[in-house]
Amino acid sequence: MIDIEFIYITLRNSIKYIELITAIVATIYFFKYKHTCLKYFLFMLWYVVFNEFLSYFLKIYHITNKTVIIYNIYHLINFTLLFILFKTYVKKSTHKKYITGFLIIYIISFFGNMIIQNYLKQSLTIPFIVASLFLIISIVFYFAEILNTNKVLYVNRNLFFWISIGLLLYHFGKIPTRILRNYYKEIPNFESIFIAESSLSIIMNICFIIGFIWSEKDRPY
Repeated sequence: MIDIEFIYITLRNSIKYIELITAIVATIYFFKYKHTCLKYFLFMLWYVVFNEFLSYFLKIYHITNKTVIIYNIYHLINFTLLFILFKTYVKKSTHKKYITGFLIIYIISFFGNMIIQNYLKQSLTIPFIVASLFLIISIVFYFAEILNTNKVLYVNRNLFFWISIGLLLYHFGKIPTRILRNYYKEIPNFESIFIAESSLSIIMNICFIIGFIWSEKDRPY
């Protein structure tokens, strides 16, 4: 019989090491994209690693009440950077305006949601779903523009393409699991939800790693 709890614990504990590997690989291949705005993405990857290990040590010392705010702040910084990156990489002015609007709405929802949720004790839900939906749309904008140019001919050597694929898969699957997490106590075998989230995170990081290794220096877009 499959031990779901064991699978969850194994996956959850492995994520921080996979994220560390991703950050190391991104650093090794930094020369490929250091001349682009993706250089800021490297700092975000190391920030993720710092957050994961900080959270891990806080849990070891039973200071779990501090980990929620750490992740809430991370999401604000992470989504803001991602929206700025996609605004930079899309070319159509209408797409840029939409993404700017997405960012503004997300920030408003983030701070406005503080009325409903205590970010010191609760993981944000509504702002995360809003940002994920808007990010998926932004990725679609980017893919649509690529399909209409000759960039599609070398898309597999395109670093930002692999980053976008990873983000798309992650957030497309994350939205339903994020909603279900609010009711996990009422769901039988709720560990399956967390296994799905852990798997999504691993898949996303694998896409990032492929991009850093496989992409070409002169094809960052």
